Amino acid sequence: MKKIILSIMLILFLSGCAPASTPSSVPSLPAPTNPPAAVEVAQPTATQSVTEGFTIIDALGREVNFTKAPSRIVVTGRALFMVLDAVYSFPQASERIVAIGNAAQGSSNFISLIDPNYDAKILLQSDAGAEQIAAVQPDLVILKSSVAESLGKPIEELNIPVVYIDFETPDQYERDMTILGKIFQSEERASEVLDYYAKTVGGIQTSLQDVTEKPSVLMLYYTDKDGAIAFNVPPLSWMQTQIVQIAGGSPVWADANPAKGWTKVTLEQIAAWDADKIYIIAYTANPVEVVEQLKNDPQWKSLRAVKENNLFAFPGDLYSWDQPDTRWVLGVSWLAANLHPEKFPDFDIMELITDFYQTLYNLDAKFVEEKIQPTFRGVLP
Repeated sequence: MKKIILSIMLILFLSGCAPASTPSSVPSLPAPTNPPAAVEVAQPTATQSVTEGFTIIDALGREVNFTKAPSRIVVTGRALFMVLDAVYSFPQASERIVAIGNAAQGSSNFISLIDPNYDAKILLQSDAGAEQIAAVQPDLVILKSSVAESLGKPIEELNIPVVYIDFETPDQYERDMTILGKIFQSEERASEVLDYYAKTVGGIQTSLQDVTEKPSVLMLYYTDKDGAIAFNVPPLSWMQTQIVQIAGGSPVWADANPAKGWTKVTLEQIAAWDADKIYIIAYTANPVEVVEQLKNDPQWKSLRAVKENNLFAFPGDLYSWDQPDTRWVLGVSWLAANLHPEKFPDFDIMELITDFYQTLYNLDAKFVEEKIQPTFRGVLP
């Protein structure tokens, strides 16, 4: 009996001396027969979680604390596809995002093409509230700051972490991509993406540094809701205006001081501006077809830009390149070459597109040829 008691005490003693269990993000290693004096622990890869706590300062300047990298992420809210396209530049997004809102613009849905786990995602309704989102049991919800009061606050009140981002301007791209790098614990990847943007935009600015005369540019958003055709100009702070400025153009609507959203303009105003070049944006229609219609319109034929064959469809593929989507870098590159062809004699749009999809999403030339090129609008002559 004494032997049995001693054996039990020995087992309990050894158990108490055992080390704490290995964190879940670091694979457990079987104990070797002859363990070495010291074992070097491998650093986590880009796809592994980092277990140490960290803090994120989001777009609203809020501190959001995490004890570990979130693994059940929900991305929803307005203008969602623009946010998701940035989020999916991180390879971990497919595994960690469990629910998303409407990721499409019109009939196009880029995320469904590149996420192998898309069919397993919970697809939230566009009007999904805090309760529906909470039912997914997320450990993080990513939203645009514009919905902080209407949607974010009720979610926060349920003790669910919320991080706000924007991705509306080039400056915000730098800030928000850095935020995503911390969320996915992949700051190196964030730097790679930002370096790509900086290199591309920097190359444009270098090529245009000695330009003294900037063509006057009019960017018009075409709508035909309920059969009523309208043309609109963007606010000065929006990506569309900044694209024109970066590309070496002078936006003629700057003095009009547009409102916070798209501002409707008349044909008389368009004629008065008399821009050197006019670009038509269309999200629910094909801008190439719109341009052809306008060229045959008697009133538009009288415009100098039309007479000089300087009325263009702003290009796009699945989505238009003028928007604060990841593709804005394609839009500004194309526009710079269109406004100043003498400064970009070797400009190759297909090379640029292939490099973009390879760099941001690790998609090869075959994917671009089969999935992206058929959606081109105004990209190729």
